[in-house]
Amino acid sequence: MSLQAKLQVVTSEFQKLQLDLSNAVEARQRLEAQLSENQLVKKEFDQLKPESVVYKQIGPVLVKQDQSEAKSNVDTRLEFITGEIKRVESQIKEIEQKSEKKKTEVLELQTSMQQQQAKASQPAIKA
Repeated sequence: MSLQAKLQVVTSEFQKLQLDLSNAVEARQRLEAQLSENQLVKKEFDQLKPESVVYKQIGPVLVKQDQSEAKSNVDTRLEFITGEIKRVESQIKEIEQKSEKKKTEVLELQTSMQQQQAKASQPAIKA
């Protein structure tokens, strides 16, 4: 495989990694927003009196819900979201490491191509 072809392959792999990284970062941002929202709900629940009534929206309808069940659901959601954030963060680290390796590979191939072109453009020296 020529250097040019190899460079194109490695460059497209690098670009795919960059796209994957971008998607993972977006996913993390969405999870952070969900985490923040659920933490606010938890704070509100912590301020409720035991006799307070809690409603859950199901479609266009508000349905009465047991307060302890609602609190439990929010706690479960917070655990899940926190776990997902950790998973996505490790995914981001992994993609960043792969991306750095590909970037180095691209630079090495570009350098090799430039050296090859420089040699080809030098006139042959005859003795």
